[in-house]
Amino acid sequence: MNKNWKNPVRINSDITLGAEKLILIAGPCAIESLEICLKTAEALKKITERLGIGYIFKSSFDKANRTSSDSFRSIGFDESLQILARVRKEMDVPVLTDVHESIQVSAISEVTDVLQIPAFLCRQTDLLLAAGNSGRAVNVKKGQFMAPEDMRYAVEKIRSTTNENVFLTERGTTFGYHNLVVDMRSLPIMRQFAPVIFDVTHSTQTPGGLGGSSGGQREFASYLARAAAAVGVDGFFIETHPNPNEALSDGPNMLPLQEMQGFLEMLLQTWQTTR
Repeated sequence: MNKNWKNPVRINSDITLGAEKLILIAGPCAIESLEICLKTAEALKKITERLGIGYIFKSSFDKANRTSSDSFRSIGFDESLQILARVRKEMDVPVLTDVHESIQVSAISEVTDVLQIPAFLCRQTDLLLAAGNSGRAVNVKKGQFMAPEDMRYAVEKIRSTTNENVFLTERGTTFGYHNLVVDMRSLPIMRQFAPVIFDVTHSTQTPGGLGGSSGGQREFASYLARAAAAVGVDGFFIETHPNPNEALSDGPNMLPLQEMQGFLEMLLQTWQTTR
């Protein structure tokens, strides 16, 4: 399938999606503390520099779509943004976080390089337009309910603001109750419209599978990641944590930080071979 986008997506002077360099978007699912964010970003920056992979730090300031109201959401808007700003400055890496409402775009775009539209919100026109008008790069996660060919309209909404720096992320499709499946056809289909990232860890999630919170099957992460690398993507999204079993959000599907070097070495080898 031929792509109908001409230019790669520029994140900053060092990071470009859709070019010839593999990109990693990674970090803890939610911002829990400055210490965890800095520790994770520092480790991943060292690994990716060694392997020649472009790196974008990711962590969510608010988990607004938790299964239960009892689940952890956030340490607070202002404190979270201060942490993102410190990671960006002290680690000298671009930063990505989710945005849930149009009113949040202005403040978040001041401390991040990429605004991420959550999967459940990928059709929200006002949010997409606000993100596009921010001037920041925009990552739109494919809704679990969306056909991949329909993601072209999300891309078109953002590009209607004259912002060409938009890309898409595949994170699985609802398959019955508490289960997701990845249709690998979606990767070349969506890559017609924009560069594509494969979300390794959310694709192993079992939404609501633990009765009030989501479960996960991280043991399948390597299989899905290698399949996506073989099909062809521009980068990978991986949530990781120093101790996933103690994480406040999405622990069952996050990869342990100490396993990331070996995982990325395997992934890079597959990606380079198939290209």
